[in-house]
Amino acid sequence: MERNIKLLAIFNFFTDLKFHSAILILYFVQVTGSFSLGMSIFAVVQLFSALFEIPTGIFSDFIGRKNTLVIGTLFAIMSAILYAIGLNYWCLFFGAISEGLSRAWYSGNNDALLHDSLRDLGKKEFFDHYYGRISSMFQMALAIGAVVGSVMAYWSFSLVMWLSVIPQVLCMITGLFIIEPKQKSRESSNIFSHLKASAFFLWKNKILRLVSLQDILAFGVNESTFQFRAAFIATLWPTWAVGISKMLSYLAAMISYWYGSRVIQKLGAFKTLYIARIWGRLSNFSALLYPTLASPIIMPSSALIYGAMNVAITSIMQKEFTNEQRATIASLNSFLGSIFYSIFSLALGFIADQMGPRLALLIAEFFMLPVLYISWKLHTIKSS
Repeated sequence: MERNIKLLAIFNFFTDLKFHSAILILYFVQVTGSFSLGMSIFAVVQLFSALFEIPTGIFSDFIGRKNTLVIGTLFAIMSAILYAIGLNYWCLFFGAISEGLSRAWYSGNNDALLHDSLRDLGKKEFFDHYYGRISSMFQMALAIGAVVGSVMAYWSFSLVMWLSVIPQVLCMITGLFIIEPKQKSRESSNIFSHLKASAFFLWKNKILRLVSLQDILAFGVNESTFQFRAAFIATLWPTWAVGISKMLSYLAAMISYWYGSRVIQKLGAFKTLYIARIWGRLSNFSALLYPTLASPIIMPSSALIYGAMNVAITSIMQKEFTNEQRATIASLNSFLGSIFYSIFSLALGFIADQMGPRLALLIAEFFMLPVLYISWKLHTIKSS
């Protein structure tokens, strides 16, 4: 079980060591010929991830954490290969379906694998500590991949895409060495389990309702704009430098995840959430209203509290959940957030085709103002 902890950290690193992470929207636009079609690929990933999260959660309980993880790697490899081939839109489309399936197999299962491994070790109470440290590996890998990939893209997009296949193969090899926990929790349930009771509970609990709403809206807008941001940065910086901006975001997020629990202990979960939302809006508005060569550096600054914000959201929700609704409401929020992401990313691409990347991102920021209001509302409720 101790080996599982180390292997999960390695697995997380290779999972997001995607050399195309910083320039993927540029590659998709190159293949498809438009921002809207390029963003539709991201929408397909999230949509199929949400849809297939339902059966894969069940499979995790019945075929085991390790087997579920290994199957996910097979879809990840297939996705990377289809992206690299990239002959036309449909090749990317089926690559997106494969990536969505891969995420669905990982979703819930990998966290449950960590939880069950720690329980076998008698360290279940340290889940938050290990989760934060292991999650930081995602950000470290993304930071490395962003810089290396954008430099290589200056010479060849194809080279970047094919090199991104290798880490996914290493994920599969790493997964084969994982040991199946002796005890399995039943926390990876699908979103339709106890749906009516969970929805009623969510509606009755004001704090949980507001946290869920702002999380769903923020995920749809923030994730769409983050994936699209490279298109705006490419209008200010050369292609080889685009990854530097994303590297700064990933490094800042890695640090924020690592020290997230300390920030929350000092500020409190609700205040951390509110400050993070304000910081994000100020940095993005200042970078987009008056774009300069410094804009791609200003935008990543909000990532310094991004990890702490996500830990705060998880902490608030876990305290409000009951044991019966814990897994179901979390899955429901994830499902609704993915659906909203799919819709918003398509709209963002369409606006960018009509008005350009900067104005598209600026308009998207106005959709985050309700999220800021909800975060302020939560802060005032907690303070009163």
